[in-house]
Amino acid sequence: MNSVQDRLDAIVGEFADLDGREKLELLVDFANGLPPLSQEYEARKAAEDRRVHECQTPVFLWTEVEDGRAKLTAEVAPEAPTVKGFVAILAEAVNGRPIGDVATLSDDFLDRMGLIDILGMMRARGLRAIVARVKRGFAQCAAAGS
Repeated sequence: MNSVQDRLDAIVGEFADLDGREKLELLVDFANGLPPLSQEYEARKAAEDRRVHECQTPVFLWTEVEDGRAKLTAEVAPEAPTVKGFVAILAEAVNGRPIGDVATLSDDFLDRMGLIDILGMMRARGLRAIVARVKRGFAQCAAAGS
């Protein structure tokens, strides 16, 4: 199984030669792959503060560990398919990976995907906050497990 960085490198490669419109279409394709929240997480959403407040789009994240492996569960408002696609990419990269491997999640992959110019600085700031929250959440999971 590939590392988090290998998975991200492969996804970045998918974006490499695309123009702006095609990159947005690919993000929407990823968005369509993010599963809806289960009833369990819907109930938890009402009881827990899992929103990424730095992001204008309503984004809710759960970073958990099952059998030493990362599990990212997320909900993103449907009216923000580009943000939802970005979160789906993160989930694809980290889910099922050893918890220690998630620490290798690179901070520059948003830039490497070429999305900053397309999405704008405000949205990029929100996406960076999502990455930071994911990394921080899994770091806390790793610390709690040791």
